[in-house]
Amino acid sequence: MYYVKNWKIITNKPGKKMEKQAKSPEQTEDYNFFVSKVDEEALEKEKGALEEIGRRSSIFRRWIGYFKFTGPGWLQSALTLGAATSGSAIMAGAMFGYELIWVVPLGKFFGIIVLAAIGYQVCFTGERPYKVFWEKLHPAMAVFWGINVLLASVIWQFPQYSMGTNVVKDMLDVVHINAYNLIGTIIIVLVFLVISTKICWSYGKGKRKSVLMFERTLKYLVWGLVFALLIVVIKTGIDWSKAFKGLFFLSIPNDYNGIMIILGLLGASIGVNTTFLYPYVILARRWAKEHNKLKDFDLAASMFIPSVIAPSLLLIAVATTGITGEKGLSAIQIAHTFNELGLGLTTSRIIFSAGILGMCVSTMILEMLIAGFVLSEMIGFAPSGWKFKVSTSLANVGILGAFVSLPFWVPVATSAFNLIMTPIAFIAFFVLQNRRDYLGKNINKGVRGYIWNFAMLVAVFINALGMAGYIVNKFFM
Repeated sequence: MYYVKNWKIITNKPGKKMEKQAKSPEQTEDYNFFVSKVDEEALEKEKGALEEIGRRSSIFRRWIGYFKFTGPGWLQSALTLGAATSGSAIMAGAMFGYELIWVVPLGKFFGIIVLAAIGYQVCFTGERPYKVFWEKLHPAMAVFWGINVLLASVIWQFPQYSMGTNVVKDMLDVVHINAYNLIGTIIIVLVFLVISTKICWSYGKGKRKSVLMFERTLKYLVWGLVFALLIVVIKTGIDWSKAFKGLFFLSIPNDYNGIMIILGLLGASIGVNTTFLYPYVILARRWAKEHNKLKDFDLAASMFIPSVIAPSLLLIAVATTGITGEKGLSAIQIAHTFNELGLGLTTSRIIFSAGILGMCVSTMILEMLIAGFVLSEMIGFAPSGWKFKVSTSLANVGILGAFVSLPFWVPVATSAFNLIMTPIAFIAFFVLQNRRDYLGKNINKGVRGYIWNFAMLVAVFINALGMAGYIVNKFFM
C-alpha cells in the first residue's frame, strides 16, 4: 500500500499502522526569503508611498503614481502572449479579417476579473494558494491543480521553441544566412536556452531587487513585441472603419470554423498556468492589503492593455494582407506575405518576426519560472537555490520541440486536461472568495459581493464554454 505524505510516497510496512490522512504541504522557508533586511525597509517605504498616492484627488495623478510600482501584471502579459495566442490571432485575421477583434478584450476582461479576485485573496491573507487549496478545499484539488500546471509548463514549451527557432531561421534567411540545418538549429536553441535560463534564475536570488529587475525585463520584452507589431500595422495601413466595427460590434461567424476560432481566442486569453503564477509573484513582491488598489491598477495597465493590444495588432496585421478564408497559416507565411506585397524586408518581414519572437521568448522564461514554483510547493522547498534552478530547468524538455514534433495526441490531451482544470480553478477561487473562514472580515458583502460573484461566474461560464468547444472539436468532429 502507498499513500501521500507531504508529497512523498511512503510504504505502509507490515506491522505499522498507515496514517489515515495526508498532511498539509509545508515549506522549510516561506516567501519572506525574497525580502532581506534592507529590502524590508524599502517595502515599508513603498507602503507609505502607496498611502500618499491613494490620497491624491486627481485620478490621473494616482495612475501616474501607481505606474512605477507595477510589476506582476507584466509577467501575466508575457505569459499569455505566446504561441497559442499568436496562432489564434493569425487564424482569426486570416479567416475573418477584422471581424473578431472584439473577442480579444472580452476574453482578457473576464480573465482579469478572476485574477483580481486571486490577488485580493493573496493580498489580504498572505497565504500560499496551493496550501489553501489543500487545507480549505481538498488535497486532491491541490494535487490536480499542481500536476496540471506542471504538465502545461513542460508541454507548452515545445511550441515556443518550435515557433521561435523557425522564426529566427527565417530572419537569418533574410540576410542570406542559412540556418536550415542541424548545426543551425542547435545554435539557435542553445541561445534561447542560455537567455531564458539566465533571466529566469535571476528571480530566485533572494533579493527584492532581483525580482523587480526580472519584472522590468519582461516588461521590456512585452513592449518590444507590441511596438514591433505596431510598426508593421502602421506600415501596412489600417482600415479604421472595419477595425472599429470589428472591435465594437460582436460579429459571430455562422460557420463551425468561426466558432472554434472564437473559442480558441477565449481559451488562449487566460490559461491554468496564469492562475498559479499570478498569486506567487504577488507573494514574491510581498504585496499586502496596502497594495490592493495597486494590484487592480497593475492588472489593468500591465496586463489588460498590452495583452489586448499585441494580439489585436497581430490580427489586424494579418487582416491587412488581404488574405481571407485561409486556414492554417503560420507566422512565417504571414511575414513572407508582407514581403510579397512590396512593403520592405526590414519594416515587415523582420520586424513582424521579431514581434512573434518576443512572444515566444517571454513565454519560455515564464514556463520555467512556473515549473519552479509548482515543484517547490508540491515537494516542499523554498523557491531559491539549486533545487529551484533544477525545478525550473524541467520545463526545458521543450527544447525538443525545435527538432521533433510531438505526437498529435500529446498537445491535444494536454489542452483538454488544461481546459478542464482552468474552469475548475476558477470555481475554486470563486468558492474561496466567499469563504468567511478564509477571508474573515475581508469577505466582500452586499452589492460589491454580488457584482464580484456574478462577474466570476460569467468568467467560469466562458472558460467552460471554451473547454467544451475544444473537446468536441478535437475528439468528436
